[in-house]
Amino acid sequence: MAGLSTLILFLCAAKDVMPSSSHWKPTWPSYRVPVILPQSTLNLDKPQFDAEARLEVVSPCGPACHKSSPLPTYEEVKHYLSYETLYANGSLTETEVGIYILSNSADGSQSKSRTKRQIYGYDSRFSIFGKDFLLNYPFSTSVKLSTGCTGTLVAEKHVLTAAHCIHDGKSYVKGAQKLRVGFLKPKLKDGSKGANITSSGMPDKMKFQWIRVKRTHVPKGWIKGNANDIGMDYDYALLELKKPHKRKFMKIGVSPPARHLPGGRIHFSGYDNDRPGNLVYRFCDVKDETYDLLYQQCDAQPGASGSGVYVRMWKRQNHKWERKIIGIFSGHQWVDMNGTPQDFNVAVRITPLKYAQICYWIKGNYLDCREG
Repeated sequence: MAGLSTLILFLCAAKDVMPSSSHWKPTWPSYRVPVILPQSTLNLDKPQFDAEARLEVVSPCGPACHKSSPLPTYEEVKHYLSYETLYANGSLTETEVGIYILSNSADGSQSKSRTKRQIYGYDSRFSIFGKDFLLNYPFSTSVKLSTGCTGTLVAEKHVLTAAHCIHDGKSYVKGAQKLRVGFLKPKLKDGSKGANITSSGMPDKMKFQWIRVKRTHVPKGWIKGNANDIGMDYDYALLELKKPHKRKFMKIGVSPPARHLPGGRIHFSGYDNDRPGNLVYRFCDVKDETYDLLYQQCDAQPGASGSGVYVRMWKRQNHKWERKIIGIFSGHQWVDMNGTPQDFNVAVRITPLKYAQICYWIKGNYLDCREG
């Protein structure tokens, strides 16, 4: 089957075009992005919303485990990228998808109990204070989920986060039906309420303003796997808000190989639960990678799950620097490295297939999703 062999090759290595060695700027590659389209939609029974929200995911399968896993078949990939959609009224649907690769001429087991450690040596996280930073890009793209995780604004009404913040692999978590997204806003001092706000009403502290979620998409790869050797690869979800948030958002992009990242580093900001009320920023080097995951030792704590992992690179077509979300921070892993336990924090990479899926969820058509 020609389509199967083409897709498997596509899964192994994206057709990217990197700048020449003489080009000093780290440049966004051009990718050949597939097309993922809905084929059929089935109504499911309303979920029970009885799972406990988990702020981190622990998986025993490390880089070597993932790299030695056999490539999925075409039918398996189609199943993993099929998805459930949860609506605010509690209804649930399952959508089967088809995967197409267009030519360039076309249009458009449980780990051992250990003390979880996610701080590596000196704590290199930075708490972001003051409205001049919190309300400005890129920090303003980070939002808080009512289930306790973090999300990132990726469109006028859409938030990207981790699937485990919504679904534990077996059931939707408590609060998922009435899920809300929190935006940090200035809290005015006493005497400055109402319409008569003068220059004396300067922002004092920050507070969250909440917007309800209209619907949520979760890939079947997560629901099937639940953090086993496959599930971790699909730990992402997209939320659609009931109304636009009116903030600048960060676009998604296909994750380049780690060796092509500026300095080999990634960045993300989240609401770590050991610093309540603070937005926490960090950056660090990528230590290892598979096709679907980035392994790094960015300092993080539960609550940061779902943060958008981004980098800033040169956009050759637009002649400007641009930040893009290339992954979603998932959680913590203890990995047996030749008999020696080693811990990583893990981010899910946005591959060409995942880019096509998430972009379609946002745009509603594939023609706007041809360039990753």
